[in-house]
Order: sequence, then C-alpha cells, then structure tokens
Amino acid sequence: MALFEKNSKNEETAVSPKTGGTEVDTLLGKGSEFEGKLVFKGQVRIDGKYSGQIQTDEVLIIGPSAKVNAEISAGTVVISGTVDGLIRASSVVELHKGAKVKGTIESPNITMEREVTFDGTMKMDGLSANKAAPPAPGAK
Repeated sequence: MALFEKNSKNEETAVSPKTGGTEVDTLLGKGSEFEGKLVFKGQVRIDGKYSGQIQTDEVLIIGPSAKVNAEISAGTVVISGTVDGLIRASSVVELHKGAKVKGTIESPNITMEREVTFDGTMKMDGLSANKAAPPAPGAK
C-alpha cells in the first residue's frame, strides 16, 4: 500500500506508510538467492534468500518470506522475515509480526510488535545524544 505526496516540483511520489520513505527502488524477489556485498542508495526490499553484507544509509526492508544471514549497516531496518546476524541501524530497527531475529541489534530506536521471535542482544546507543550529560558524581 502506498500513500502519495507532492514534492517541491508538484510531482506525486509514493510514500511508504510504515517507514515514511519513498517506495522500493530495488527488490530481491521471492525465490531469488544472492550472496555477497550489497551497497545501495534508496530503499531495498529482500523477499528471497541473502547471505553476506548489506550497507546503506537509507532503508532496508526484509519481507515476510526472506531469509537473511548478514552483517547489516543501515539507516532504517524493517524486518518481517528471518534474520541471523548483526544489525546496526543509525535511525531505527522495526520488528514486525512474524519476524524471527537471531543475533545482535544496535540502534538508538527499536520497535517490536507482538508475535516476534528474538534471540540475541540489543544495544540502544545514542539515546543520550540529545540530552545534556548528567553531572559526574561529586561534581559541583
């Protein structure tokens, strides 16, 4: 499902209701298998099998049928499928109903719906970046 908004040139562009970003730029479809290093701009959706490394400053969507074994570094990671590995997101990691994640998640923001399976560790870094540091004990 896509929503539409007008850009500065008064052109309509599709917007994802879940992530607020533009529609998918690249798709690794159901039934596809890929191994290697994936570096991209824009939004990528994986619905097949992927193994390796994924790097972007933008949005990665792991669909319900996806099976991913990877080291992921992204701006936003949206997971509805299966992921085994390290997930680093500078913005947010969203775990949607049916997601199965095994490994480590590092992100300042993590959302998790019901019926998610998670086996691993979470590290929420950067939460204090917007706040002043508390005074050191004993400091005047």
